[in-house]
Amino acid sequence: MKLVIIEPLGVDQDKLLSMAQAVLPQDIEITYYDTRVSDTDTLISRGRDADIIAVSNLPLNADVINGCTNLKMLTVAFTGVDHIAMDACRQKGITVCNCAGYSTAAVADLVFGMVVALYRNLIPCNEAVRREGTKEGLIGFELEGKTFGIIGTGAIGLRVASIAQAFGCRVLAYSRTKKDVPGITYTDLETLLKNSDIVSLHTPLTPETRGLIGEKELSSMKPSAILINTARGPVVDSTALADALNCGKIAGAGVDVFEMEPPVPADHPLLNAKNLIATPHVAFATREALVKRAAIVFDNIDRWIKGTPANVI
Repeated sequence: MKLVIIEPLGVDQDKLLSMAQAVLPQDIEITYYDTRVSDTDTLISRGRDADIIAVSNLPLNADVINGCTNLKMLTVAFTGVDHIAMDACRQKGITVCNCAGYSTAAVADLVFGMVVALYRNLIPCNEAVRREGTKEGLIGFELEGKTFGIIGTGAIGLRVASIAQAFGCRVLAYSRTKKDVPGITYTDLETLLKNSDIVSLHTPLTPETRGLIGEKELSSMKPSAILINTARGPVVDSTALADALNCGKIAGAGVDVFEMEPPVPADHPLLNAKNLIATPHVAFATREALVKRAAIVFDNIDRWIKGTPANVI
């Protein structure tokens, strides 16, 4: 049986292969690629003979899936699988497993990094000090007593809720599935948007969530509110968000995800919007999270080989 790790997984190669060898049967042949490529022909060439492919957030289209003629199992070192041609996988009977849970702490950390940076004007403060300025015009806000709205209460959303409560926030939530969690009040989307000082998105990208936050929704928010998106770029209408920021309909935003993977074009509307902190899809990427992710990748393979697959999409 052949395993192809088709792109780097963010862990030192020797450590990664050592982790694989500690978990997987000795007779598995492992091929590791330490470069990331995106063209279809090269990806097919890399995966053509693979029984199992490990991939992170590299898009695998239907041509790649169909071109990997031996492929039986795909282990995705990511939570979402919207970059994978799932229809092609289903048609070929390929088992697809994800790595849900590896980045829960990492993503929640970045959410509050963005919130605090916006609330306390950290970037303008840094710039002011460097030009011999003062705190004039840079007085910020406290989190205590604010209403924190969470859209999507999976593992990450719930961790964000817990941290928000620790800061002394009131927590509202809107989610497809309601959970009985102390301190969280579920409500409809409109009510959440109207009443929240901070809105943080934690939904997967589905036909229902694509464009979930557009001009109408942004207009429902408080002028003093901020929006954080560490979920998926297309959940938010980027042009509408840029307009809302530039017109003062909302006070600020933190965005880690866009319609495309970085590099993001310099003329993207959000990169020219006021009071926006942008990061290059880095929320999941801590050293600890990447090691956790690799462990889940190999555990997924081991369980699939044993006939007890886990994290199946």
